[in-house]
Amino acid sequence: FEAMFNSFGGLNCTFVALQDHSEIFEDISDWQYDVLVLYNMSQKISEKRQQNFLKLLDDGVGLVVLHHAIAAFSDWREYRKIIGAKYWLEDTVEDGVEYKKCTWKEGVDMPLHVEDATHPIMAGITDFTIHDEVYKGYDLQPDNHLLLSCGLSNSQKEIAWTRAYGHAKVCLIQPGHGPEAHGDENYRRMVRQAIAWVAPD
Repeated sequence: FEAMFNSFGGLNCTFVALQDHSEIFEDISDWQYDVLVLYNMSQKISEKRQQNFLKLLDDGVGLVVLHHAIAAFSDWREYRKIIGAKYWLEDTVEDGVEYKKCTWKEGVDMPLHVEDATHPIMAGITDFTIHDEVYKGYDLQPDNHLLLSCGLSNSQKEIAWTRAYGHAKVCLIQPGHGPEAHGDENYRRMVRQAIAWVAPD
């Protein structure tokens, strides 16, 4: 995972292994980063940390959400509006509506179709197959802009998209489970270009 980012020329990356779920948002008074890349599935995020996260986005800090970070902070309703999706970790009744637990399957060859070849994130990328982990059953915000899709019956159709939240650009890329994905040139290009696209102008 780190080797993928270290292969990106022109980026100064800082890796933070969370110990307390969300401590990176505890104090943002000396925040020095243009883009936040999430690859966590941690859950706890206090009200203070939520507000600090939202302030970063309001300040225009870009956000890239990779793989299982779609399932982070599941009790924070605003998170689904930020990232454009809600991954249900268990069968849930919310506001009188029943939602089934999302499904996943590891070790799948996923044929991926480029939905918007004109988008900068997809520049130089054509349809490709990646060996990764499929998810299915997550809910989507209606204003997501679809970049990439998958036609497998055990996969969600919507695989990667962009959206805006506050003053921030956001991109979510569902694949990214392990070395096969992190070493895939198309995946690396997409992540690198997503970081560049969400970065403040």
